[in-house]
Amino acid sequence: MTDVETEKLIDTFWRVHDNLRISVTDRCNIRCFYCMPEDNPAYVEREEILTFEEIERFVRIMVQLGVRKIRLTGGEPLVRRNLPTLIEKLVQIPQVRDLGLTTNGILLPEQADSLYAAGLRRINIHLDTLDPGRFKLITRRDGFERVLEGIFLCKRLGFDPVKLNAVAARGYIEEDIVPLGMFAREHGVDVRFIEFMPLDAENQWQRDKVLFAQEILDRLADGIMPLVPVPHQDPRAPASEFVFEDGIGRIGLIASISRPFCMSCNRIRLTSDGKIRNCLFAIDEFDAKTIMRSGGSDQDVADMVRRAVNAKWEGHEINTARFIKPPRPMYAIGG
Repeated sequence: MTDVETEKLIDTFWRVHDNLRISVTDRCNIRCFYCMPEDNPAYVEREEILTFEEIERFVRIMVQLGVRKIRLTGGEPLVRRNLPTLIEKLVQIPQVRDLGLTTNGILLPEQADSLYAAGLRRINIHLDTLDPGRFKLITRRDGFERVLEGIFLCKRLGFDPVKLNAVAARGYIEEDIVPLGMFAREHGVDVRFIEFMPLDAENQWQRDKVLFAQEILDRLADGIMPLVPVPHQDPRAPASEFVFEDGIGRIGLIASISRPFCMSCNRIRLTSDGKIRNCLFAIDEFDAKTIMRSGGSDQDVADMVRRAVNAKWEGHEINTARFIKPPRPMYAIGG
């Protein structure tokens, strides 16, 4: 690999970017209403998906630009064949200090062992509800028991932390807030509630369908006990972290709508088809794959990354009339 000039990725608002989210596929084995269409999703052609070698090359360039944290996403990343091979490649890069994976958990019963053996230790598992009926209503597929099996297997194997992600959509998970809080206390997992964002494929999002972070805190306080902020939090992390006042059970709130955290954002994204996105809600993309596949140098890729970061806007503007929904839904971007 050629040398790339080392320089932190700093945008025009002085945000330093050291966190890279990589989508390894846009395919998924469930159909959550807030992400995918129920039928006939529009996937990119398989030959357009980055190879593991291309992803590794991109990461090796990025660590020279100061990136230290990597998260693999999808679609559903576990439908990507031989994913542990990629994990083995990435954990061997010395500058990568934090490698995580976000999954819906359906395939964890078969794959958790190989993921752990490959070197993965941090895992986020998507679970909106502890009710099998609501699980099928939200995901439009079966699989609830398999997700639970995968969570408990990850705990036994020693993944740490194990975090559960729940999308806070009004009318769907109100009844599950307290049970998920109790689940966190009983099983030693972190539960993170993510406000429903306008990234669904069927254009169902409306502001009044968002269950806001403060309401979640109030429900947990009334149903279990009050929470207190976790001390010494990373100010650039998307989640505000809380713990129940007796110290048992950790809750995170990602309040992208009610409490936007754009001015502390340190993340950039690489889609499964090789596009750089400087914001989850970005309209414009930067084509890294074409550079890599047409013989471009590592320096060429790095220069494009710098242009992408330099072009990053102040914030997503969801709460204004200026907001424009991105042309890609969540599953095609990467969570």
